[in-house]
Amino acid sequence: MTRFAAIVTAVMLATPATADPFEEFGTSMKYGLPLAAAVCAADQGRFEDFAIRGAAQAVIVLGLKAVFDGSDIGMRPSGLGRGFPSGHSAAAGFGAADLASKCFDDPGLGAAAYGAAGLAAASRVHAGEHTPAQVLAGSLIGISFGAASFGFGGEGASFDLGLRF
Repeated sequence: MTRFAAIVTAVMLATPATADPFEEFGTSMKYGLPLAAAVCAADQGRFEDFAIRGAAQAVIVLGLKAVFDGSDIGMRPSGLGRGFPSGHSAAAGFGAADLASKCFDDPGLGAAAYGAAGLAAASRVHAGEHTPAQVLAGSLIGISFGAASFGFGGEGASFDLGLRF
């Protein structure tokens, strides 16, 4: 129960002061889900692997933003560039997948984490910051790295989405 309380506290601390409520929720999940997953990773003694995977997904997202800047897929609905892939969606997906696959024994909690990440992605489309393709790409990158384990400081490399039925 202490781990769950720490995770909820981490998510709540990530709430921004002002914004559209749906956009605010999405930004909260961009920070809150990975922060909650970091707390869990530290508690479980796997923070090194978590940090490496998180850094790798961030580098890939930023690299793709640079590569596709100025192209059609890289254009945001506002006309600005560096829209592909969505960093908010990647970060939220990363946190959700790590929580679901490594921290939660209850599939319902994993589904809730993925649902929160999905709403974070939808909030970026709602805010006019990204297209559906951009948030889908970001989500897939984040979920892939969140569900993986590279084996640093642990048992070995693996991949698990965490929704066991």
